[in-house]
Amino acid sequence: MERAGVEALLVRHLPNVRYLTGFSGTAGLLLVRRTGAVLITDFRYATQAGEEVQDAARVEIEAVNVWDRLGKILAAEPVATMGYEPHVLTVKELERLRAACPAPLEPAGEWVEELRTVKAPEEVEAIREAARVAEAALAEILPGIRVGQSERRIGAALESALRQLGSEWHPFPTIVASGPRSALPHARTSDRTVGRGEWVLLDFGAQVRGYCADLTRTVLIGGRADDRQREIYALVHRAQSQALKGIRPGLTGRQADALAREVIVAGGFGDSFGHSLGHGLGLEVHEAPRLSPASETPIPAHAVVTVEPGVYLPGWGGVRLEDDLLVSPDGPVCLSSNRTELLELT
Repeated sequence: MERAGVEALLVRHLPNVRYLTGFSGTAGLLLVRRTGAVLITDFRYATQAGEEVQDAARVEIEAVNVWDRLGKILAAEPVATMGYEPHVLTVKELERLRAACPAPLEPAGEWVEELRTVKAPEEVEAIREAARVAEAALAEILPGIRVGQSERRIGAALESALRQLGSEWHPFPTIVASGPRSALPHARTSDRTVGRGEWVLLDFGAQVRGYCADLTRTVLIGGRADDRQREIYALVHRAQSQALKGIRPGLTGRQADALAREVIVAGGFGDSFGHSLGHGLGLEVHEAPRLSPASETPIPAHAVVTVEPGVYLPGWGGVRLEDDLLVSPDGPVCLSSNRTELLELT
């Protein structure tokens, strides 16, 4: 804020509000100044806000309209310039901010997101615990997956186990994709039933203390893998292993992505790996940094990222393997188990 010449910053993005104050409610504005911060929320969170925020910010409860309360605060304590999050505010909200704040408004960029990229030890432990919960839930439901079950039934069992084992919520809609549908990287779980000798791709996560884990496993149901299935699975496994071992602080997102991509290209399936290698993980399931061929941004030490290469062949199926990795200056640390050997559930 000081470097940009901004006296105050309005934080609207709720994960950023939680990061700065601890407040986990679904409605709030955070006004940040050098002299302190003010959290404005509504009656629903009158008790919760005080318990979570404590001395991180002054809490103001507004019964009618939080934007009106912001205007009253700024009228009593005016500012010379106001920064805002242009990637978050809607057009309507920007109009409300202009009405509340007569001072010049400056787009602030993703300042808080940049802070969030580097994880503190307690954040890392929350992600590690979320990964443990996610893997325990998968282990609980795998023995019960059978030929003839629907993707939706498998997904429901997995989500139930996640909640029972301690996940606060599902960080994203669980993906269960079987047979040819496993070639859809972001398939919607459907009523399709699993056939014999087919892949089932499961992309799922857990949430602990607000922090997310994001995992993908691909398993074979009702038989033994054939030669082509083994070839594709082994290729994706090699690509993920090379990336997990090679990602380090200072690599750009493009260089990290290349660690896995070069393996898949050499195997003859480069055109079948069409998404990025991974993304940052924290209070949101998709955050900075990006492990992408288009990213020239260096990965900072203590970032947490997903590593999820895949090969997708329309009409045949797909294989993706995903684990969560701490990019430590002492070497990469896998926060999930990386138990990714080929699993054939007969």
